Amino acid sequence: MAVPAHDQRDWDFATKFGIDIIPVIEGGDVTKEAYTGEGNMINSEFLNGLNNKKDSIDRMIKELEKLGLGKAGVQFKMKDWAFNRQRYWGEPIPIVHCPTCGDVAVPFEELPLKLPVMEKFEPGTDGESPLARVESFVNCKCPKCGGAAKRETDTMPQWAGSSWYFLRYIDPHNDNEFAAMDKLNYWMPVDWYNGGMEHVTRHLIYSRFWHHFLYDLGVVNTPEPYLKRSAQGMILGEDGQKMSKSRGNVIDPLDIVDAYGADTLRTYVLFMGDYGAAAPWSDASVRGCKRFLERFAGLTDIVSEEANSEKIEAGIHKTIKKVSEDIEAMKYNTAIAAMMGLLNDIVVEGRITKENLIILVKLLCPFAPHLAEEMYAELGGEGYCSLSQWPEFDPTKIVESTIEIAVQVNGKLKATITIPNGCEKDEALATAKADESVAKALEGKNLVKEIYVPNKIVNLVVK
Repeated sequence: MAVPAHDQRDWDFATKFGIDIIPVIEGGDVTKEAYTGEGNMINSEFLNGLNNKKDSIDRMIKELEKLGLGKAGVQFKMKDWAFNRQRYWGEPIPIVHCPTCGDVAVPFEELPLKLPVMEKFEPGTDGESPLARVESFVNCKCPKCGGAAKRETDTMPQWAGSSWYFLRYIDPHNDNEFAAMDKLNYWMPVDWYNGGMEHVTRHLIYSRFWHHFLYDLGVVNTPEPYLKRSAQGMILGEDGQKMSKSRGNVIDPLDIVDAYGADTLRTYVLFMGDYGAAAPWSDASVRGCKRFLERFAGLTDIVSEEANSEKIEAGIHKTIKKVSEDIEAMKYNTAIAAMMGLLNDIVVEGRITKENLIILVKLLCPFAPHLAEEMYAELGGEGYCSLSQWPEFDPTKIVESTIEIAVQVNGKLKATITIPNGCEKDEALATAKADESVAKALEGKNLVKEIYVPNKIVNLVVK
């Protein structure tokens, strides 16, 4: 690096051989060790005073462009693509190997090159592709000189077809062109690309490379294939390690489906943590999701014509808002948690209207579709729950007229009181002191301080 003030290896070298150590970023003591943090530039002429990471780089690029010594650009670090596979299934590589002309491309009019029909396509013992055994495919004429030649028998990797398959989906029956431009204009670019971390990162690079090539040819209409990308986190074993047969920590999803049902598996995978973060498997949590779904199914037993309380009504509309927003943000775990909390409140109240239960069933449907469809049909819903209108929340019902807050005496919880939403301090304190448990705690004591955090808590300090 040759920056002894800001790279520890260079600092060690410079210290050993008596080389000057001149700091160019303020904030550290380079007489003791290299400073690798952030700070403003010093001893750097026109960069002095600029932040070393945010501003100085842009300023330096502009200076280099001004002097004609360089220009801004983006560099992509792409590993060499091991493009060939020794197998039958895969797109044939349209190359002919000629002893005279070398490697020759198959002429355009002979494309697409198709795989020969084979009854046995197991890999050979010599490391060659199964295609190498098909002489009628391998032996051919060189397109350039007409002499005897051989076809390439390796095939393309799965990355090849998956780098552009979505484009062909747009116009799969078009025999005249790649895809009709009016259809490309309608569908492209892809709104959202999602996959595993390795797939999204590595394959995204391959797919963009492929798409840029097609764009340069003029057969696609957008320079970029995707607008947004995301990756789901990895599910680890119960030991917190990556699942591996050698570790013995592999979970077979079919075993979970057999034991708990597909809805439980689906709900748990979405509930186990942040969508993009790795999370360890937990059998106990799977059973917890199973109990949640069983309790949810039991709501049909407490359907009532009596209206729900204001608290439940507010809770339902809060949950509609929460689940709707969390699904869009891919925060599935907190959406499910919100439904769990509401379920507890409904069970305590002991009743729910049919209309409200249908709303909750619709909210559950993306997570546990089989149960939701069964309940929707039982409640008299028309058609499929998954195709029904998504619930909308009423902003006026989210705000409750009364709320419950805790009352503490010397920091210890003594009671929970119900007060009007937005209650003034005097009324809140009076309600708190009137509570039997609080009054008993205050008896014979000197009240030295009264604390009221609106809509949150009352705390009374006594001696």
